[in-house]
Amino acid sequence: METAVQPFLFDADAHVLEPSDLWDTYLEPRFRNRSICFRRTPDGVDQLFVDNQLILPNCAAALGGAELDRNLAMNPDSGLGYLDGAPPSSMFGPERIALFDRWGLNAGLVLPTIGIFWDTPDNTLANAYCRAYNDWVHDFQAADRDRLVIAAHLNLRDIPGAVKELELRLEQGFKGVFLAPERVGGKGFADPHFDPLWARIEEAGVPLLVHVIVRTRRLVTGFVGDWYDTPANRTFTFALGAASQVMPACMAMVMDGLFDKFPRLKVVAIEAGCGWAPYAMDRLDEKYRHFRGFDAELALGRPSEYFRRNLWFVAEPEERTIGSCLELVGRDRILWGSDFPHIDANLDAPELIRASVARLSDADQRAVLGESARRLFAL
Repeated sequence: METAVQPFLFDADAHVLEPSDLWDTYLEPRFRNRSICFRRTPDGVDQLFVDNQLILPNCAAALGGAELDRNLAMNPDSGLGYLDGAPPSSMFGPERIALFDRWGLNAGLVLPTIGIFWDTPDNTLANAYCRAYNDWVHDFQAADRDRLVIAAHLNLRDIPGAVKELELRLEQGFKGVFLAPERVGGKGFADPHFDPLWARIEEAGVPLLVHVIVRTRRLVTGFVGDWYDTPANRTFTFALGAASQVMPACMAMVMDGLFDKFPRLKVVAIEAGCGWAPYAMDRLDEKYRHFRGFDAELALGRPSEYFRRNLWFVAEPEERTIGSCLELVGRDRILWGSDFPHIDANLDAPELIRASVARLSDADQRAVLGESARRLFAL
């Protein structure tokens, strides 16, 4: 008897935990006095500084890895440091490949962690931060350039500089571009400011990877209400943090006409799950129909058509709506991700996603588990 070929398995939401000395090592010498760095308080708490400004008062609580004691989430003032929750596979390429082998992964995407926090209006410094991260993650990928899929970090305040950086990274084999789901200098993503970059990304055929950033008070809509003024808790951090950023960012791309200007642009919505997509499609279609003329006319006639053409969605491993999303959004639109090695990741993610899709057809299972990702990233 012939043995069935195992499905291609691809993790579309995983991260590195950057070494604490990454920017001290990779940043050009003239910038090192303004490095992204950790400083430890007398009571043993690691704090994150960007350009000598305090950004995170407790890195372990905010960035802790999946192997960090979960009690840290309930005891954020503990003395555990950033590296206490960082498994070797979070920082060293060969160890990540060993993890792939243990999990049965054929390949996986890796995205930044510390790198999603920096934000400086100094374009010269911001470009240098991006170069340092991109140089390091390219070295991280050297463990296996076929199985480790990496994305470029670009400074969107300086579009000529971003295009220049992108050209280098495309030559090096980067397969995507990280995108924080927030306005840049007050500009939405359909603003002409970004057009030269989107045009080059569209031409290259690599996707934009929209991923939550841990700044709950800086929603893409620009509004902060009373709910978000409550003390940090599970509702407004882990549960709604991604949804309140990624969903409006992607919906605005559609409604603002970004995909009419760039019809072949690919966008992946990461860490907000997939179940919201059909709801958003229906709601946008209804409001677009009722309020025609309020916004620019969309070439495809309905917002939902852009979800099916330009957007992909990364399911959580235990989502129950994956089958419905395949039917309503598209058979090739749903990927999955583990969020490894962050503190809310599940180390059983590969088994959980297999169980979640087990009742689907063989073709749909293979699509979700990895075939759609293989096509999207041109592996």
